[in-house]
Amino acid sequence: MSDTNDAEATLRIDKWLWHARFLKSRSLAAKLVTEGKLRINGDRYTKPGKTVRVEDVLTFRLHENIRIVKILALGTRRGPAPEAQALYEDMSPPPEPRPRQADIARERWGGNRRPDKPRYDSA
Repeated sequence: MSDTNDAEATLRIDKWLWHARFLKSRSLAAKLVTEGKLRINGDRYTKPGKTVRVEDVLTFRLHENIRIVKILALGTRRGPAPEAQALYEDMSPPPEPRPRQADIARERWGGNRRPDKPRYDSA
């Protein structure tokens, strides 16, 4: 295949999201696009049949994170994770650190005291 054909090659966005293992099924990928939660090069699209090319930048919310990815390759199948990760460059900002459950409990109950132990304050 020549370089001109590679540059002009396209793939449906729902299929690419599935190949790149962002979602477990094509129907979930199509739902993400249909609900208007995906932008391609800054423009919102709602048709899962919209085609993407190499160098396109996708922005979408997945779980609690905003994902920004640049398409490096289209792929021909849904392969193993290392193969899927080679299809894109992740440009997303790092997620905010979540507080540990122990820290949340410590704030709620005060200090290092265990919440199930009675508190004996000397008066």
